Order: sequence, then structure tokens, then C-alpha cells
Amino acid sequence: MAAPLNRPVNHMLLTVTNTGSRACFLYGYPSVQFTDAQSEPPVIEDSQPQAVVTLEPGQSGYAAVSLSATDGSGKDGRTAKSLTVYFYGRSMSGNVGKGAHPSLPAKGAYIDDSLKVTYWQQSMSDATNW
Repeated sequence: MAAPLNRPVNHMLLTVTNTGSRACFLYGYPSVQFTDAQSEPPVIEDSQPQAVVTLEPGQSGYAAVSLSATDGSGKDGRTAKSLTVYFYGRSMSGNVGKGAHPSLPAKGAYIDDSLKVTYWQQSMSDATNW
């Protein structure tokens, strides 16, 4: 699920839930691709957690996406209408499985070249601190 946040402004929260019957792991950070994006946004290095996020069945993990600069300093601003989220494997050398396609708000999501993501976090509050 992708949902806009009121605070911090210009951010979106990604939520993934383990719907399986065994524990799963969220390695690193989400690989996000908005409509027609040419590259993957960089990760906010300071957001790296102490350990790999482990999700027991029914648990959720979180990452925040900083969509655009709050001071208007970002360049190449545009409205994205679609989002694909890919997941890294343990080696962080490539995506595993199929990408997820969470819905964006009907009006889309405004992004610019300051776009960044956090590492996956065990708690929503940790994800939204960045």
C-alpha cells in the first residue's frame, strides 16, 4: 500500500504485509519506479536500521518516500500516475519476485529530482522520521 502523509510533507508511506504462513524478510530498501522514471531513487543512508526487518505472518513493514523538495529547490517536477515497488534479496544485487503496483491517489503523486527512499523499517514511526 502507498499512502500520502501529512507529516512530513511531500512524503508517502509504503506498507507491506506478510500474508504468508512463514516469516519473511525485507532486505535493504524498496526499489521504487514511478511512471517513466529513468532510474531508481537513492536511499537515505542514515535511515538504515540495526537489523534486517523480519515480518512474522500478519506483520507489516514500512518505508517512506520523500517525493519532492519542500522548499521548491527540486528540478524536473512532474506528476506520476503509477508506481511499481520491487524488493531486493539478501545479496542486494537484484530484485526478487514480481513488483508490487500500489495505487497512487487519483490525482497522482508530485515528484521531482530530490526523490529519495528510506530503508525498510519495523515500525511506521521509524519510517516517518526521515
